[in-house]
Amino acid sequence: MAKLIISDLDVKGKKVLVRVDFNVPIKDGVIGDDNRIVAALPTIKYIIDNGGKAILLSHLGRIKSDADKKELSLAPVAKRLGELLEKDVEFVPSNEGKEVEDAIAKMNDGDVLVMENTRFQDIDNDFGKRESKNDPKLGEYWASLGDLYVNDAFGTAHRSHASNVGIATAMKAEGKKVAAGFLMEKEIKFLGNAIANPVHPFVTILGGAKVSDKISVITNLIPKSDHILIGGGMAYTFLAAQGHKIGKSLFEEDKVELAKELLEKADGKIVLPVDNIAATEFSNDASREVVGDDIPDNEMGLDIGPKTVELFRKTLQGAKTVVWNGPMGCFEMPNFAEGTLEVGRAMADLPDATTIIGGGDSTAAAKQLGIAPKITHISTGGGASLEYLEGKTLPGIACISDK
Repeated sequence: MAKLIISDLDVKGKKVLVRVDFNVPIKDGVIGDDNRIVAALPTIKYIIDNGGKAILLSHLGRIKSDADKKELSLAPVAKRLGELLEKDVEFVPSNEGKEVEDAIAKMNDGDVLVMENTRFQDIDNDFGKRESKNDPKLGEYWASLGDLYVNDAFGTAHRSHASNVGIATAMKAEGKKVAAGFLMEKEIKFLGNAIANPVHPFVTILGGAKVSDKISVITNLIPKSDHILIGGGMAYTFLAAQGHKIGKSLFEEDKVELAKELLEKADGKIVLPVDNIAATEFSNDASREVVGDDIPDNEMGLDIGPKTVELFRKTLQGAKTVVWNGPMGCFEMPNFAEGTLEVGRAMADLPDATTIIGGGDSTAAAKQLGIAPKITHISTGGGASLEYLEGKTLPGIACISDK
């Protein structure tokens, strides 16, 4: 069913609680990448441009003790948000109690307030991890601070936390509206629709180290995809299942039989590397050579080879929907990144196709190549996008009201 989105709400004069994903890299108070802050701007601007009061909640990192609090405060994020919005943004160094309540009470229409890291609630209390374990009392408390709730944090949609499911549950119980933000709407529209109702030909590209990480994805997408291109370390488990020699390549011996079953179930839909870039050691400086789909005993496959790049490019031709998750090789080492980059180029060159990248190294490759503007949608959630590809119901989406 269609979900309620923020543009369906009348936010004028309302206190709008917004779960954003400001989980950005910070070191010594300096933000390394503000993309997630930028991604939240359309929702925040909609609220303040339409006379609402934007009250923002987000987690940042993992809090294990009080010692973590200094490095993981959202204060630098609030400062950066103010620069991007070109207006004052109030930061409150707490997320519960009189300080935050007084700050919200003083807000005028069009104001923006950022509460302190929600994960601070995971320490120093009797409940345990109040935020991460979805303490209902915490969800009810946060819900009491606002008139409306908007979830715009797809990156945490696969988790049932107090700041998403907890608030939404309490809001609904009070008869208040719960909607998706524009970023969340985009994720549901592109990633969700691509899996539920793709335009064919539909090609899935999967990479990464382990088959075990993508078993559910492959199983879910076999009946929906026209082709599944597999690269990265997980390809060697499949090649071993076909009886190929894989040398010292990374593979999961206990998943070889499963790989055989998936190949049989796919009935020719799975496309594997026909050549590889191999080396004798796992090092960017190692001597490289192109080998076929059989790898010498003293070598390991670290990237797909040029014939595989051409095969994958040819298979992608004519595709109308493409979903990519995971690198084709050891992308972190420049000398073994070419396969991943070439796949990105092939995606970007597709005319009239809906192209979707599911986070992680695939996103890094798109940015490195400068092809991000040519990609239809780059997901903001690594784990969430993977679970969406598996066909799972994400609690952070399920809790949003249906139209």
